[in-house]
Amino acid sequence: MQVNQRKFDVVIVGAGGSGMRCALQLARDGLDVAVLSKVFPTRSHTVAAQGGISASLGNMSEDSWYWHMFDTVKGSDYLGDQDAIEFMCREAPSAVYELEHMGMPFDRNPDGTIYQRPFGGHTANLGEKPVQRACAAADRTGHALLHTL
Repeated sequence: MQVNQRKFDVVIVGAGGSGMRCALQLARDGLDVAVLSKVFPTRSHTVAAQGGISASLGNMSEDSWYWHMFDTVKGSDYLGDQDAIEFMCREAPSAVYELEHMGMPFDRNPDGTIYQRPFGGHTANLGEKPVQRACAAADRTGHALLHTL
């Protein structure tokens, strides 16, 4: 019996949101990528995500990546890698705009900007008051994300 062999620069195990986004970036960088999954991508756990993607766009009121970082570090009970959290919070707006340009159907404000909904733990001015930071596609953000990717 002959077994076909394939060679890839990278093999990604898991076709949820993280796996699909990683594969997209690596392919853009010119690498030959394989994505392995035991289920169809839209059956991954990402599809269960409803609340939205946190990003300090400031479309509803003033917001800051620094406040986003404060909330995330506090939400991790100060156990999260703070360098990684800082990077994530600084880059979140760019990631959301990239998804928007790829066709992600985010909810919109009347002026066309991305609507941001309130979500637990999102605060302004280092915990002083709530802020709307979650960018969502109705109640199917994860599903829309997978279809976009």
